Amino acid sequence: MNVEELRELCISKKGVTEEFPFDESTLVFKVMGKMFALVALERLPLQCNLKCDPERAVELREGYDGVIIPGYHMSKTHWNTLFVEQLPPKLIIELIDHSYDLVVASLTKKLQQELQNLG
Repeated sequence: MNVEELRELCISKKGVTEEFPFDESTLVFKVMGKMFALVALERLPLQCNLKCDPERAVELREGYDGVIIPGYHMSKTHWNTLFVEQLPPKLIIELIDHSYDLVVASLTKKLQQELQNLG
């Protein structure tokens, strides 16, 4: 999976925006203003940070040793860094969905309702 495919997956989700809040090389995807994915555009190989359930995060790091690592510059408990090109696309899609769903579940009821009402 390349950066364009990764971007398309993230931006296609309901309520998602993309921006560069930190610098010009870290693309951040947010749902209703909350981050769920960060892509380091200048890092090679391609890397993406995704939110993850803490127990699952540990399992993924053990199962994909060196390819899924604790989140770079993020909470090591709740974020993983993925070396995108070394992972199956199906897994990346699943982990993007998981990250998005975790963030949506943590939104206030009001924001969840606003998200539901989006076209």
